[in-house]
Amino acid sequence: MPRNTSVVGFPPFRGSLRNLIIVSTVIYITLVLLQAFQPEVAKAIYALTIFSPDAIRHWWLWQFVTYGFVDVDPRSFLFTMLSVFFLGSAVQERVGSKAFLEMYISSFVCAGILGFLFSFAGVHGAVWGAGVAANAILMVFYLLNRDAPIMLLFIPIPIPVKYIVIFTAAVEAVYFLIYHFPLFFLALLLGMVSGFLWFRFAWRRAALFGAIGNQMGSLRNNYHRWKRRRAGRKFQVYMKKHGQDPKDYFDEYGNFRPPDDKEKGNGGSKGGGWVN
Repeated sequence: MPRNTSVVGFPPFRGSLRNLIIVSTVIYITLVLLQAFQPEVAKAIYALTIFSPDAIRHWWLWQFVTYGFVDVDPRSFLFTMLSVFFLGSAVQERVGSKAFLEMYISSFVCAGILGFLFSFAGVHGAVWGAGVAANAILMVFYLLNRDAPIMLLFIPIPIPVKYIVIFTAAVEAVYFLIYHFPLFFLALLLGMVSGFLWFRFAWRRAALFGAIGNQMGSLRNNYHRWKRRRAGRKFQVYMKKHGQDPKDYFDEYGNFRPPDDKEKGNGGSKGGGWVN
């Protein structure tokens, strides 16, 4: 996405972003139906999947990922998915579908690990929903488009993304304080931290290594071409020493000329042409 552009309209719905939103929606609808018709089953699923430091202490390590795909509030789920859709599509276009999926999942794991460590300092409660990933996407979007203005829902005024990042972090920090240090709001803040860490140490390093790999490949190809030209020059010198005209064997580009058909010794067949 070019800098100094606004995020308006409906961006493309494809790649990992589409798959993540579809999976999250299917899971949410399934849990809503279970709450309506099989509340005990729904309660058991929530207990197994929502992130809880006490459960992690009992080695329920899958909760580092599963909590991001379950939600308990319809408004929270709707606005989170809208945020993931509008900002996530722009991020996915820049980093690629595979890297976007990596960032999305790793934000849950990173925020979960950090939140678990903070639980030893008195932070309490549980975490659920994709708000962590939405905040990670917001941070990555800011790092990719530092000067870009975006429009919030129901506010048709372009606002620089950096102010949205500051405002979001401030609101979540206030809620974290006034509700006496719940892990839920701390995890949302840690989602921004996760996005920053992924951008700084994962995606940028992969992009750097990819560029270095391309340069190394180019240098390797240039080296092999130099060796072929050097071998061709040596052969020309050899032919001149033996009274042969190199032009009978090389064209003006230094490539070998195919031998005459009568000298092929294969019955005059034109198959198996000369390879340069």
